[in-house]
Amino acid sequence: MLAPSYQKLKDILSKSIDPKRILTNPLQTLAYGTDASFYRLIPQIVILAHNEAEVVEIIRQATKLGIALTFRAAGTSLSGQAITDSVLVVATHGWKNFELLDNNQKIKLEPGIVGARANIFLAPHGLKIGPDPASIGAAMIGGIVANNASGMCCGTAQNSYQTIANVRIILHDGTILDTADINNVTAFKKNQTVLIQEIENLRDTIKDDEILYHLIKNKFKIKNTTGYSINAFVDYEDPIEIIKHLMVGSEGTLAFISNVTFKTVIDEKHKSCSLLIFKTIQDACNATILLKSAPVAAVELLDRESIRSVENDPDAPAYFKTLPESACALLVECRDNDLVILHHKQEQIRLKIQSIPTYAEYEFTSDPQQYYFNWKARKGLLPTVGGLRKNGTSVIIEDVAFPLPQLADACLAMKELFQKHEYHDAVLFGHALEGNLHLVFSQDFSNQTEVDRYEKLMSELAILVVDRFNGSLKAEHGTGRNMAPFVEKEWGTKAYEIMKRIKNIFDPNNKINPDVLINPDPKAHLKNLKPMPESHAIVDKCMECGFCEPHCVSEGLTLSPRQRIVIAREISRLEESNDNPERLAAIRKDVAYQLDETCATDGLCALACPVYIDTGKFVKTWRANELNTSAKKTASYIGSHMAVTTSVMRSGLKIVSFFHSIFGTNIMTALSNLSHFVTFGKVPKWIPEMPKGANKINMNQKH
Repeated sequence: MLAPSYQKLKDILSKSIDPKRILTNPLQTLAYGTDASFYRLIPQIVILAHNEAEVVEIIRQATKLGIALTFRAAGTSLSGQAITDSVLVVATHGWKNFELLDNNQKIKLEPGIVGARANIFLAPHGLKIGPDPASIGAAMIGGIVANNASGMCCGTAQNSYQTIANVRIILHDGTILDTADINNVTAFKKNQTVLIQEIENLRDTIKDDEILYHLIKNKFKIKNTTGYSINAFVDYEDPIEIIKHLMVGSEGTLAFISNVTFKTVIDEKHKSCSLLIFKTIQDACNATILLKSAPVAAVELLDRESIRSVENDPDAPAYFKTLPESACALLVECRDNDLVILHHKQEQIRLKIQSIPTYAEYEFTSDPQQYYFNWKARKGLLPTVGGLRKNGTSVIIEDVAFPLPQLADACLAMKELFQKHEYHDAVLFGHALEGNLHLVFSQDFSNQTEVDRYEKLMSELAILVVDRFNGSLKAEHGTGRNMAPFVEKEWGTKAYEIMKRIKNIFDPNNKINPDVLINPDPKAHLKNLKPMPESHAIVDKCMECGFCEPHCVSEGLTLSPRQRIVIAREISRLEESNDNPERLAAIRKDVAYQLDETCATDGLCALACPVYIDTGKFVKTWRANELNTSAKKTASYIGSHMAVTTSVMRSGLKIVSFFHSIFGTNIMTALSNLSHFVTFGKVPKWIPEMPKGANKINMNQKH
């Protein structure tokens, strides 16, 4: 039962938005409310918005009723920035338009376009978008911009912040700002004088404070997505440019992004990579320092535990299993449009690091199989490591950044920290060239002792990163709920107050994705933790990353593979606990159609899953287990009497074809629709394309 204000919002919006896209039943709100993080909040309402006019109406009506909104696209966020217990607005289907501009030097994209899809649009022109996160095959443009995504090759030079050309946003009161439209900008400046003045005041405050000014300059010399992109006040004078760049990395807490225009970058035609194995992580980090001035496109670090997580892959080289425990790998990529220059770059790279011995000889490869495996191993590390965890635990990923000269010491310090708190499965990998490392480990949240252990780890990690190495607590995955309590720790009081003022300028009522990025609760990262109960051996290793969703044929009709697993897990949890039979009954009411009947069971999801989870196979198992006794008897009879069954089916098709020849298509269609209606859908509808019954095959006939 919805609270009165939510019911009123639903009733009002149902007049202008298809009620079928305003979801309130327990199964759908849980399924759509889940993201890739280890947090869970279940929305009161999920609205599948299809266009800008709908979003404007949603914002205006929610504002009148004092209801909080959270905007989301793919839900691949890792830090809890895309969940809510209020109203979730999903902008995926209906948000797929794009436009190439300025002789392909720019591309305008709506938020529901998958990042890899944007690159497909640009590939014929030898171009791509700048951001290249490992999740680019599933992450959508809205989230890529909202989290200031970067990735393997783009570094800080080609991330979302650096390559944004224009943005179209909707503010908390429904006002639209389109920075590409001169007339709109002029009107915005005239009608939003208070907002513009506030932005200019903040700009001047920062520039008049020399210590704060240089703090911001220095903090953004390395990757940093902790808090807001306050470097916009340092990098730009024009308030519109400042607003534009503040939207990048704002995690949906300031406005809704309707579209974004990126400056495109060159996608070199020829690519090669090599996996360099070093004896120690110190050698790998020292080599990275030398490679900073080499012609490399990417340098990715994989510690020994990372290598171990992929050594059983069918394409993995056999020597992976024989490496010493101290070993560390660097995946080095170089690119060019000229093959001769590419080979020259490879030689330059060799010369740069010749002073640091490698564990084994290495070669650069463009062989598709080996090249693909190297990058598959790196891009899939998060869910692959997650797939090795103990059932019932969550997979945690943090990403931090350090000044490059301190990377080796920081790696060793983090490994010591993990050992101290007994996180023996923890792995380190990431974008070494930027001093950016991802820490992945499994965490049991089922009891307070384990939650306390996690709290101690995070507190000491913050001290290590900020106080000891002057690094970034969040390098590219966004602050979210997980690092919100530590934003002031990293930035200090002055900068944090600036960020709070930014939030108040754009969201004075604190109703746009509240409690994300700015959260006064020092324990926020320990609350609303997602349960991960065991459900079935086929899907228990799923970490709900969402990599499968773009490949699912029923996503958008009912549920995606990730969402099917979420629902199955919740049913298992409720059945085990037996503490909420009403909720269990409500979810089970819709589960047959949503989870089972609309799954194609084609296994396409397994092709995209880094741990090869075939949700289709799971659904087949579910289907067999859920069949009632009568259905099982019927299925058993049919299976044991196929000759009779096929004979009846042939006769039935011949009879239908006979009546079609007499009545004609129009009358036959009308009769079919009537019988379908009066039997409440039990008799399927007839269509003209229905085949005639075939003749029985004579198995004794000689050919």
